[in-house]
Amino acid sequence: MPIISEQISGTTINVEVQSSNLKFASYDTSTKVLTITFKNGSIYEYYEIPWALFTKFRMAKSHGKFFSKEISRNFKYKRIT
Repeated sequence: MPIISEQISGTTINVEVQSSNLKFASYDTSTKVLTITFKNGSIYEYYEIPWALFTKFRMAKSHGKFFSKEISRNFKYKRIT
């Protein structure tokens, strides 16, 4: 699915994605923290995400499938809300 919008603010890249489960992704290039906002309102932080993996996520045909397979269970995370 395509990226709806993308904005860079300092070291942070904010991406709004078209997905059945995901709404936003925010990646801080300095801390390697990926923050995912789900359509149900839940927000999670994923730690030590390599830049190359975030780039692949951004370019994925299906952001939700890529996230589930490559990120969700492979990295430490914390629920924010």
